Amino acid sequence: MAKASDFAGKKDDELFYVVDYSPEEAERIGYSNYSYWGSVLKNFSKNKAAVFFLVLFLALVIFSFIALAIAKYDYATLVTDSSLAFKKPNGEYWFGTDNLGRDYWCQVWYATQVSIRLALIVAVGESIVGVIFGLVWGYVRSLDRLFTEIYNLFDSIPYIIYMTLIALIVGQSFTIMAISMVAIGWLPMARRVRNMVFMYRDREYNLASRCLGTPLWRVLSKNILPYLVSVIILRMAQSIPATINLESTLSYLGLGLGIETPSLGLLLSKVRGFFLDYPYLLIFPASIVSIISIAFYIMGNAFSDAADPRNHV
Repeated sequence: MAKASDFAGKKDDELFYVVDYSPEEAERIGYSNYSYWGSVLKNFSKNKAAVFFLVLFLALVIFSFIALAIAKYDYATLVTDSSLAFKKPNGEYWFGTDNLGRDYWCQVWYATQVSIRLALIVAVGESIVGVIFGLVWGYVRSLDRLFTEIYNLFDSIPYIIYMTLIALIVGQSFTIMAISMVAIGWLPMARRVRNMVFMYRDREYNLASRCLGTPLWRVLSKNILPYLVSVIILRMAQSIPATINLESTLSYLGLGLGIETPSLGLLLSKVRGFFLDYPYLLIFPASIVSIISIAFYIMGNAFSDAADPRNHV
């Protein structure tokens, strides 16, 4: 450590000197190699179980296309032959045949594609609509009473009743079910987002933004939305298996996508009368539904934790 005696007798120009300003040096000093999404992926990759189920789910999706490509029969031109009914899995029929003698391999993998596509569309649709309305609901206090009453009105009636009425009045198809699920399913997402917005709307930086005249959309998208990423991801991950399970329940009740659009739920509903004698008809679609549900439960929790900035270092 320098002592006062070390500077005794020295002139000012010997003690001080002018440092020239360098933009390059300023940027280098203020530079940080932190990346939000890079940290998210890094934290997510540490969860080996989540990574395993992510790979398993992607492999399941890819194999569903490969399975139909290598199948011995084309699903679109399946031939019904009652003499081939209830054939157990063998070299000719890899998953056996159903009660009408149709190849079960083609049905299972085509139904897997339909169910996954429906679940992804509903999850994205619910998130987009729910986040938009949830941000406005939580930030604009004059609308809180209106949105709360709407939520309580719809939430007080069982979800299955809405879907049953829509199926009976409007009809049964892939498009109708997807739109119906999004039209009703966005409410829980909006409610959760609204509760989170209440926590952040009156923080100092948001008050400063309002005082400076920052537009509402910019406050919501820049100041508040980034804090909700983990909540949104978790809700989306939970929505995917929930959609498949709901579709399976509706199909079991005869209110699903319709017989012309096969799905995992429809396959499960068709075997309810004879799966005890022919368990393979239940095992294959039920196994796929179980894998998807478990995978998104584990991946959703892991990705939600990874997306939380408080877990970043």
